Amino acid sequence: MKRTVDYTALITPVSREEVRDFRRSMKGSGSEWATVSVGQGLAAGGVLGFAVVFILAVSGMFARVGVQGLQDNPGNPVAAFFAGFPLLVAVGIIATAVGLLVRTLTGSVWATRLRLHRFAAANGLVFSPSQSNPLYPGAIFGQGDGRRVTNRLSSAEGRFLDIGNYTYSTGSGKNRTTHRWGFMALHLDRRLPHMVLDATSNNGLFGGTNLPATFARDQRLSLEGDFDKHFALYAPRQYERDALYVFTPDLMALLIDNAAPFDVEIVDDWMFVYSAKPFRSAEPAVYQRLFQIVDTVGAKTLSQTDRYVDENIGQFAANFVAPQGARLKRSFSVVGLIVTLGLVVFGLYSCVSDIVS
Repeated sequence: MKRTVDYTALITPVSREEVRDFRRSMKGSGSEWATVSVGQGLAAGGVLGFAVVFILAVSGMFARVGVQGLQDNPGNPVAAFFAGFPLLVAVGIIATAVGLLVRTLTGSVWATRLRLHRFAAANGLVFSPSQSNPLYPGAIFGQGDGRRVTNRLSSAEGRFLDIGNYTYSTGSGKNRTTHRWGFMALHLDRRLPHMVLDATSNNGLFGGTNLPATFARDQRLSLEGDFDKHFALYAPRQYERDALYVFTPDLMALLIDNAAPFDVEIVDDWMFVYSAKPFRSAEPAVYQRLFQIVDTVGAKTLSQTDRYVDENIGQFAANFVAPQGARLKRSFSVVGLIVTLGLVVFGLYSCVSDIVS
């Protein structure tokens, strides 16, 4: 499974002309991602519009101070500067708008896409800048709405491998939140019990998981050595022996050495590696590390499970896991419950205070 990867395309500079020609060719091919989406335009316009309104409001305050100063003391250079401040702001806004337009047309986004396109072509991969709603069974997928994968690299042939950044949104109105992840998906040969390795290094306040799913604590297994310091392993009840069959000491060592910053999930015939932050696209070190995980952790997982059979099924040819082992049982988040209760208590206190006063 060891591979030779050519990273030349990721480190070779690209000219503005090359970026422009690449974008033009993609638009000519009818690629749906070759233009800025309506959502991206509205978001950028909203941010820019807010900034413009804020800057103009501040400049208006300066202008009023300057005009008043000139009336009280004609010829005052400081007052004259304040009075002319809106003109300077207008020039700044125009320059900023032009800069944003240039970046949209020939900026770093398209340069990154061009590098990834060339990197994929050199290494037998397929590059896709944007795809909606990936149909994966992992914990981060299927959440919220607006689900999208960006800067995606996947296998063109052989064992399927998929690397990209993933976003989805939850809530509505002021409470709407966009969640951003980096992920890698590796297709396995055998269907396995649902198992999650929750990395301790990326957990949140009070040690709460950063994953969008919380699993019942009676499914947590303690493994030998220092493994528990790096990962919390969850496996379905009555599948503890299966988990130990998969996570042998040598595989645990590979996980600690290569994947400790990431969460790992095995579900059905997939292994997922999750990054709590999006991957820095077109960065050679990022892909070197991910391919290293595939060549070590992935390869060992494949060899360790190539003869796996769920004893509740008892047939190798079936390649199936019984329902009680196919999915971990979910639970509520204690940290989330504490925060929610705190907000409720604060709200009730505020209401009572208003009534009393």
